Amino acid sequence: MNPEAIAVLIPAHNEEELLPRALAAVAAAARHPALAKLHVLTVVAADACVDDTAKVAREAGASVLHLGSQNPGKARSAAAQHAMATLGTSATATWIASTDADSAVPPHWLAFQLDQARAGWEAVIGTVTVPRWPPVPHLADRHHELYNASRPAGGESWRHPHVHGANLGVTAEAYQEVGGFPALPVGEDHALVSALERNGHRVLRTPDCPVETSSRLRPRAVGGFGDHLAQLAAEEGVMH
Repeated sequence: MNPEAIAVLIPAHNEEELLPRALAAVAAAARHPALAKLHVLTVVAADACVDDTAKVAREAGASVLHLGSQNPGKARSAAAQHAMATLGTSATATWIASTDADSAVPPHWLAFQLDQARAGWEAVIGTVTVPRWPPVPHLADRHHELYNASRPAGGESWRHPHVHGANLGVTAEAYQEVGGFPALPVGEDHALVSALERNGHRVLRTPDCPVETSSRLRPRAVGGFGDHLAQLAAEEGVMH
């Protein structure tokens, strides 16, 4: 695949504080020289927001969708549909990248996914890192232990088991073939990747281009990465 356009999807529920950093990071990734001839459209799905999330997104140059479902699956799906309609490119020439409002992609994030698309991968499933931890003893160590449990020793290639909406990319064609993000309140990213793998699409699971994400223990989305950290923090509080 040789993409002509890239859609970046960001669901957001009351994210006026963290969204500017996320959008600045995506904008920097879109300015990478490897994307010089591509149209990059960032779509923020402002889902059931009562703050200035939509205003922040518009001021940063993103296309904004207003939703009222407070459902990440519906938000990502609606953002993808809006992006495809706005870009006007065919599914065979469009790459869909997904991240989160509390995350910051690295400057080469889109260029990295573009390289994998050109190499024939139909989806790229990345990892996340946490740059700043809350003051909970042993939380970071426990997370790293569990997160990297399956990583091979000796620097061998790691086909990791994780799926994060904060670090995911897929061809629009493969995305549409499996029905896109399902309207789930949690796990829409896992469901999409499972469908891609079940239907025989070429899925690259790689730790080579991680995305920084928040360590907040009171996340916006129930049942996601933040809840996982909150559960670990509670366990560490009991254990120590």
